[in-house]
Amino acid sequence: MQPWLIVLLVIAAILLAAFIALMIFGNKMRKKQDAQQEQIEAAKQTMSMLIIDKKKMKLKEAGLPKMVLEQTPKYLRSSKMPIVKAKIGPRVMTLMCDPKVFETIPVKAEIKAEVSGIYITGVKSVRGGKLVVPEPKKKGLKRFFGKKNK
Repeated sequence: MQPWLIVLLVIAAILLAAFIALMIFGNKMRKKQDAQQEQIEAAKQTMSMLIIDKKKMKLKEAGLPKMVLEQTPKYLRSSKMPIVKAKIGPRVMTLMCDPKVFETIPVKAEIKAEVSGIYITGVKSVRGGKLVVPEPKKKGLKRFFGKKNK
């Protein structure tokens, strides 16, 4: 056989093996995520809270309990996460938030939110106003050319 044909066959075999490994790994991760989502859904409850502040910050700087920091994987400890400081009853608490929900939470307003542990999974209503859903950002060339025309 010609050498270039052997090289192509070896590369094709390596790509096939990598594709199969990624499929197996992806299925395992999807099953884990589904199980975690079921646990979050089972434990969630609706709470009324006053939002004091919201920021994207590192978990180390957020002031979360030590147990939460120990349970998070090391590669996520230095990444920025959506953090919300809220007054629930007489206590001021630091809560983590779903990235999709983080954009809709108003600052310095009272809301009813679905909370699972220290994780805000959804916003039901805002007292004294409407729930504001931000407009999604345009991607690609439309955004670029839209700025120049205005």
